[in-house]
Amino acid sequence: MHSRDTLYVDGAFIPSTGTGTLPVTNPYTEQVIGQVPEGTVEDVDKAVRAAAAAFPAWAATSRDDRVKYCSAIAEGLKARAQEVALLASAEMGAPWQLAVMVQAGLPVIDFASIEDHIDAVEWERRSGNSLLVRQPVGVVGCITPWNYPLHQISAKVAAAFAAGCTVVLKPSELVPGVAYLLAEVMDSVGLPPGVFNLVTGTGPVVGEAIVAHELVDMVSFTGSTRAGRRVAELASAAPKRTSLELGGKSASVLLDDLSAEELGNAVAGSLTGCLINSGQTCSATTRLLVPRDRLAEVEGLLEVFAQFAPVGDPMDPATQQGPLVSKVQQERVRAYIQGALDDGAKLVAGGPEQPETTPTGFFVKPTVLVAEAGSTIEQEEVFGPVLTVVPYDGGDEAALAIANGTAYGLSGAVWASDRERGIAFAKRMRTGQVGVNGGVFNPTAPFGGFGQSGYGRELGPLGIEEFTAITSLQL
Repeated sequence: MHSRDTLYVDGAFIPSTGTGTLPVTNPYTEQVIGQVPEGTVEDVDKAVRAAAAAFPAWAATSRDDRVKYCSAIAEGLKARAQEVALLASAEMGAPWQLAVMVQAGLPVIDFASIEDHIDAVEWERRSGNSLLVRQPVGVVGCITPWNYPLHQISAKVAAAFAAGCTVVLKPSELVPGVAYLLAEVMDSVGLPPGVFNLVTGTGPVVGEAIVAHELVDMVSFTGSTRAGRRVAELASAAPKRTSLELGGKSASVLLDDLSAEELGNAVAGSLTGCLINSGQTCSATTRLLVPRDRLAEVEGLLEVFAQFAPVGDPMDPATQQGPLVSKVQQERVRAYIQGALDDGAKLVAGGPEQPETTPTGFFVKPTVLVAEAGSTIEQEEVFGPVLTVVPYDGGDEAALAIANGTAYGLSGAVWASDRERGIAFAKRMRTGQVGVNGGVFNPTAPFGGFGQSGYGRELGPLGIEEFTAITSLQL
């Protein structure tokens, strides 16, 4: 059982003021494997007041000392990497290889990289007769989702610590185990009490209490666009700073100069970019834009490639696709697939049915559909292993219009035989990150979006700057 009966507030594991609990379910077995406290508004108040009391001393620590704490936390997470991977597999269904490399690996990088990034921040500079000083923003409320449960916590917390901020964290109640492991690491390295606080619970209670609390200076939120709007609405009453990393409907664009071999590599890379973490990735390349005269060629490749993404037990090293995190998520994704088919989309691979090899578990078959630009499946975020192939007519301008034609703008990709043409195209995409000819994700480059994908940036020096404010000293 993955049960916890405490919160982490002011440097100690303490019971909640409430008596409610929230179940933790294994999405492969569909069995409840634990529970965590259903935190209360009173719990949030305790945590925020602890963070506020700890802020002046923490803000006054040297940057060298803050780096030492972050480095020690990185070492602590590295030593417990297998536990992180096991929790990610058990609580959210991450396939074992992904759990080890990404779910356990990225959080170590998040904390360890602070040493490299903190000196790249321009903490002070002269401007005329003024000295511009970058200050920590204060107490930060961090609200994080379930799909990369420890990375999305660590990306926020490490940067906030580096800036000199204190933190109150609400992790996803669906996958809370890794947050407790992080709290144990924080405790073991001697982090001053109140610098990091953990309150589990639901968004409407704990999340909203954090956003609305008068002593919270900033909220950093990652999650759905719908929930992000609610965070922004509540924060505006103060008003207070927010950083929102929300949904995505990222396009992988195949330009018309690709050779047959290059096309094969591009299609394989695009499908991989869609299916990572069983499609539960906000920056997944879920739209594949293809010149219409090469559509049949692409369909044939995808029909074959989709067979190399077997679903199954997340703990089996051969498994490429685990279950989705919950029954609700499974039903939502299946409804999108069926809706697209009802609207006339062509099914190339997969479908809405339970995979034959896995009679239990919240699985969705890796699915490839062909649909026209402007259709629901092409416009809306599905958040599952569903790739929508979108044919386009005409040249780069037509492809660009479709790529930029959703409300989102988080990530993307472009594939071109002429690399400079690909770079020129990428620069015109209204999105936060673009991979050119398979350029891989950089965990130290700024991450964030345009439009309904939110605002603000995480990771790297800009991620630290997000948690600061400027004071001008007139000299």
